[in-house]
Amino acid sequence: MAKADLMDFEKALELFEPVLGFEVHVELNTKTKMFSAAPNSFGRAPNSDLAPVDLGLPGSLPVVNEQAVRYSISLGLALGCSIAPSSRFARKNYFYPDLGKNYQISQYDEPIAFEGSVEVELSDGTIVTVPIERAHMEEDAGKLTHVGGSTGRIQGASSSLVDYNRAGVPLVEIVTKPIFGAEHRAPELAAAYVRTIRDIVIALGISDARMERGNLRCDANVSLRPRGQERLGTRTETKNVNSMRSVERAVRYEIQRQAAILAAGGTITQETRHWHEDTGRTSPGRPKSDADDYRYFPEPDLLPVVPAPELIEQLRAALPEAPAARRRRLKAEWGFTDLEFQGVVNAGLLGEVAATIAAGASPAAARKWWTGEIARIANAQDVEASSLIEPASVAALQALVDAGTLTDKLARQVLEGVIAGEGTPQEVVDARRLAVVSDDAALVAAIDEALAAQPDVLAKIRDGKVQAAGAVIGAVMKAMRGQADAARVRELVLERAAQ
Repeated sequence: MAKADLMDFEKALELFEPVLGFEVHVELNTKTKMFSAAPNSFGRAPNSDLAPVDLGLPGSLPVVNEQAVRYSISLGLALGCSIAPSSRFARKNYFYPDLGKNYQISQYDEPIAFEGSVEVELSDGTIVTVPIERAHMEEDAGKLTHVGGSTGRIQGASSSLVDYNRAGVPLVEIVTKPIFGAEHRAPELAAAYVRTIRDIVIALGISDARMERGNLRCDANVSLRPRGQERLGTRTETKNVNSMRSVERAVRYEIQRQAAILAAGGTITQETRHWHEDTGRTSPGRPKSDADDYRYFPEPDLLPVVPAPELIEQLRAALPEAPAARRRRLKAEWGFTDLEFQGVVNAGLLGEVAATIAAGASPAAARKWWTGEIARIANAQDVEASSLIEPASVAALQALVDAGTLTDKLARQVLEGVIAGEGTPQEVVDARRLAVVSDDAALVAAIDEALAAQPDVLAKIRDGKVQAAGAVIGAVMKAMRGQADAARVRELVLERAAQ
C-alpha cells in the first residue's frame, strides 16, 4: 500500500477506535539455555553454542533451567501478576525451520504468571494502566539468514542459512489484555509500554534487554472498530519490532492502513505483518493462527513447575522499586528540572543516563551527551542511541574532558571514533593524537607568532580593547588544530601582549 493510500491519522480516529495488544518477548540472561546446558551467549560463531536437545536429536531430553524459572517468577511479580502454584510446559506445533525438533516448548493453558497490570507513564506524565493477561516461559527459535535477495528477507532469496545458537534461549512472553481508550496516543503508549517493560527487566537484572540484539522484541496487535460498535475488529500482529521508535511508527501505520481499507468498504485480514524500517511500512506475513492451529498438548518429557511458596515470597521481597517510583527518586537525586528529566525519559535514555552516572559522570554531563551528540548521531544513522556506545565509555570520555585532556570539541571527535569502532576513548585520543596541548611553551610560541602577524590587533589589546584578542585566539586555535584550551590561550595572549 502506497503512502498516499493511508488515511490521515486524525481522520482515522474520528471514524474508528483503536484497540491495542502487545506480546513482548524477553530473552533471559541465564548462563545456559532453557532446556540444555549449552551456553546462552551472543555473537559467537554460528552453530557453536549447541547441545543435542537444541538440535532435537533423537534420545535427547529437556531439563528445565532453574534460574530461568526464578527469573520468570520475579518478572511476573514485578508485573503485579499472581504466580501459579503449578504450571506446565506444552508443545506448540508449527513449522519451525529454525528449531530442529520442529516444535516449540512453551506454556499454553497453565502459564507461570497471570492477571497483572503495569503502570505506563506517557510524555506529559499521564499514567496508563496496562492490563497483563499472562507471562509464560518458553524457548526462543534460532536465526535464519536469507541469501540471494536484495532485502535480506525471504522474499526473493535463493537460499537460507540456519544458526541454531539462539535455539533454546530462555524467553518470557508477556501478553497484555486488549487495551482500550488509548485513542490518539496509541502509538505513544505502544513505545512507552515497551520502554516500561525494558526498564523493569533491566532493574530486575534478568535480561540485557538490547532490542537491537533481539533480547527484547515486541509483537504489536492493532485492530479498529467503528465508533459506537461493541464488537472488536479484526486484528493484525506486526511481528518482532525491535526499537521503541519502530513500535510507535508501526502502530501509527497500521491504524492509518486499516482505516483506509475499512472506510473503502474492505475487510482486514487476520495475519502477521512485517515492519520495514527503511520504508516505514508493514507488509503481509502469514495468516494468523489461532491456538487450535498449533495443536498444543502437554510436554510429556517435563514435569509441572511447582514453586515453593517460600521461594515466591523470597523473590517478592527482593523486587526492585517500581519504574515510576525510581523515576521520581532519580529526578530528585540528579537535580533535573521537569523538562530536563522528561526529555531523558521521552528519548528512552533513562537507563543509559543512569548507567553513565553510575560509571562516574555527573548527571548534567551524562544527560548532555546522551540527549545531545549521541542522540544526534543516532537520528542521523536511524538507529537507537543505546546501540552506539556503552555508558561506561561515555563516562570515560567525560572523565577526559574533566581532566583537561579534551575540550568539548575534541571530545565530540573522540566520540565519533568510539562509535566507529576505533577503541576506547583513550585509545581514540592516542591514535588520533587529539589530546589538548598543555605545554605552555608550545602555546606561547604559537601566540607570539600570531601577535607578530597581527600588529594592529596587538596595539588594540595594549590600548585596553581586550575583545580584540579573539582574533589572536582564533589564529592560535587554528595553528594548534583545536587542541588547546581556549581559556588558557586567552590568559597567555593577554600576558604576552602586556609585555
